Amino acid sequence: MNQLGKSSIYISELTLGCMSVGTDLQRAKNIIDYALDNGINHLDTADLYDFGENEKIVGEAIKQKRDQVIITSKVGNHFNKVKQTWFWDPSKKHILNGLKASLQRLQTDYIDFYMLHGGTIEDPIDETIEAFEELKQEGLIRAYGISSIRPNVIKEFVKKSSIDGVMMQYSLFDRRPEEEILDLLLRNQISVLARGPLAKGILTEHGIHQIDKKGKNGLLGYSKEELHQTYEQLTSINNPAKISELAFQYVLKHPAVASAVFGASSIDQIKESVTKNITHSLPEHIYEKLKVITKALVYEAHR
Repeated sequence: MNQLGKSSIYISELTLGCMSVGTDLQRAKNIIDYALDNGINHLDTADLYDFGENEKIVGEAIKQKRDQVIITSKVGNHFNKVKQTWFWDPSKKHILNGLKASLQRLQTDYIDFYMLHGGTIEDPIDETIEAFEELKQEGLIRAYGISSIRPNVIKEFVKKSSIDGVMMQYSLFDRRPEEEILDLLLRNQISVLARGPLAKGILTEHGIHQIDKKGKNGLLGYSKEELHQTYEQLTSINNPAKISELAFQYVLKHPAVASAVFGASSIDQIKESVTKNITHSLPEHIYEKLKVITKALVYEAHR
């Protein structure tokens, strides 16, 4: 278990992102139960997922074991469930109201970790922070943070708030956080929740098919051909771990990263991810080799 920032929250090295569990309650409950029974204690959801339905499913799935589970949810997208539309709203009023609605859907009286679900530099950041601080003081949330890949926004929150974590995209195919943000957060004792560690399923044993499906137009700084070439190099490394294990181990190697967040729409997908090798630290020579094989990309915007 890894500490989340400076908070009293400890989370597993793998986090189940619940967005993909679907809307069939029993099927979703089986997936969540399997994850919890196999060492994962941290579930990630958001009020916007399925316009509130995902929170309801998570709440129903864990209501008998609430004290054993760390729940993360997110706020900031003001949505209309009937019209299935939403708009960005980081106002204090919306955050306070959003928290009340999430608590009701999750059938709990507190959320462990509450995040702003996005954000821009034009937002009323001081007002946003004030809302989260109030919720923390009232005991309705234990800690808060932001889900963002925008360095300029992250830096503002580091400077002005007491966030304990940042969720950001980070994988072997998206090494942009390594440029400066990971080290900045580490220096400030703020944890990273690395989402997308398997790069849309490309960094799995079925990666070739995923490249043809989800990487046909390329991915970030990689063309489809480069994805194929890099995948072949990654799978040819002389290492006992499968490529998905390498992918998890790589992002978890940086001391700022507390957990890797992956989605699953079946128990089999969790079985593929939850293996004993995940908890084995990546040997330094393999880590350096992975850095040579992949590209050290940088953020082009929102600096």
